[in-house]
Amino acid sequence: MRNILLLLAFAASVLTATTDDRLSATALSLEKRGYVNVKKADPSIFVSLMYSRADNFTGEVLYTDLREAYLHPKAAAALVKAQKRLKQLRPDLSLKVYDAARPMSIQQKMWDKVKNTPQYFYVSNPARGGGLHNYGMAVDLTLCTLKGDTIPMGTKIDYMGAAAHIDNEASLVASGRISKEALANRRLLREVMQYAGFKALRTEWWHFNYVSRATAKKYYKVIK
Repeated sequence: MRNILLLLAFAASVLTATTDDRLSATALSLEKRGYVNVKKADPSIFVSLMYSRADNFTGEVLYTDLREAYLHPKAAAALVKAQKRLKQLRPDLSLKVYDAARPMSIQQKMWDKVKNTPQYFYVSNPARGGGLHNYGMAVDLTLCTLKGDTIPMGTKIDYMGAAAHIDNEASLVASGRISKEALANRRLLREVMQYAGFKALRTEWWHFNYVSRATAKKYYKVIK
């Protein structure tokens, strides 16, 4: 009887482990289409998807079954390059991804939140093809310590306002809206991302595109 109970307990533990390790439907779909799991590409990169939690600008959980960050293979390779460059410059820091490949169905939910507000231009309109996230060619990220704690960047990620813009940061520092430390950290993030081939977005210090929207529409497929 005891042996039977032990076998049942072992079988249950194996089943639980298998269930816990199993990828969600969204993750499986992305992998089947060839997108790369960022953590598998470089385990040293931190991932904390902000739309899998409610503490984002929508106030809702949008990724109900996704916890992993995926990117197109080209963008994923570039991100690994950026992480390596960061480690050369600052071994005490790491990249931390907050969003990557994004299905267009999620893009629509985000657009619905802002389409009739002054913040509409912060979210790409799905009716116009969406944005680079919808091709797995954009990433939202910040810098963090080796424990995963984020460092000052002036605003939180997905803040919709002038303090998040990168085109007039000197005045943001002069007016006290962001600190000199935050500006230095933003510049470091841009340096390593641009080194790897990413381009910064004027209105969001955390957002980086790997290709242009025109290139994405011509050569790559939208994630539906």
